[in-house]
Amino acid sequence: MTTPEERLAEMGLVLPPPVQLPAELNLPFSMVNRRGDRVLISGHPRHDASGAITGPYGRVGQELTLEEAQAAAREIGLSVLAHLKVELGELSRISGWTRVFGMVSSAPDFSDQHLVINGFSDLILNVFGPEVGRHARSAIGVAALPMNFAIEIEGEVVLG
Repeated sequence: MTTPEERLAEMGLVLPPPVQLPAELNLPFSMVNRRGDRVLISGHPRHDASGAITGPYGRVGQELTLEEAQAAAREIGLSVLAHLKVELGELSRISGWTRVFGMVSSAPDFSDQHLVINGFSDLILNVFGPEVGRHARSAIGVAALPMNFAIEIEGEVVLG
């Protein structure tokens, strides 16, 4: 059976290192919180290969197109997987994705938040397969997100 890490490599994808927070940013929580066989994932923005947070910033339907937002949601998936890998050692420890919650800072007339978060869901399903990757999901539009993020995604997985 192919591991999630092997599947990522087959897809030509590389996980970034964990986020390197700017010195002035103090977060009183962890990006991943393991409690027994449950792993709760804090809201993630996108970050790059240097560990720097890269947003995206602004509003979808205004500063970002649907296509740009979908690509960013997929990249946020890589950020989430990077933090899970650091916490768990191996992504194959995940026996199931239970839920995903996507928040999209949206222009007032933008109503395709569900399509934006498909970028994340499609990545998870491709990396983990339909049984482990299947998840419940909500995608909502919001007036604003912290630090002017356009998209923030959180979730929960269970360990096997």
